[in-house]
Amino acid sequence: MRFIVVFSILLGLVTLSAQDQVLSLQQGTLRDWTMQKDTMMKISAAMPGDKFTFKPTPPQRNFGEQVLHVVEANVNQINRLGSKVPAPAYNMKETDRAEILKMLEASFDYGTAVLQLFSDQDLLAPAVSSRADRFMGGSNRVRIVNYVMGHTWDIYGQMVVYLRLNGITPPASQRP
Repeated sequence: MRFIVVFSILLGLVTLSAQDQVLSLQQGTLRDWTMQKDTMMKISAAMPGDKFTFKPTPPQRNFGEQVLHVVEANVNQINRLGSKVPAPAYNMKETDRAEILKMLEASFDYGTAVLQLFSDQDLLAPAVSSRADRFMGGSNRVRIVNYVMGHTWDIYGQMVVYLRLNGITPPASQRP
């Protein structure tokens, strides 16, 4: 009986301790950003190089263009946070799989470097104005990060279809 009481007390303390470890706004945003990088790098690498030009229908972007679209959105939106970290260069006409993957990684690394510099208060400060304001309105920095991550999840969903149409199971759906 004594064991059960001691065990219950210890379990309660561990539970309370875990609940007290709430991430800050900056830590949570950075964690979400790095998890998205991992997911996007895996799905992008899952498509063979000879399929980077695959389009489900003629008017759609090809797979490589989808990845480059994420690169461009990451760089342009993270640039709106107003950091002194230099943005990576990218080439929207690139067709080489290895180069596209490098640009994707660099775009996420840029976001990581910028987010690491901002405190919670910094993330709540206004973002730099841009043409994106025409549909978003004025935004604070964290809203910009959430916007670009939401955009990327939309593109991820499209990329899943591209893979499946080529008989490839997306990495996140693979079972051991």
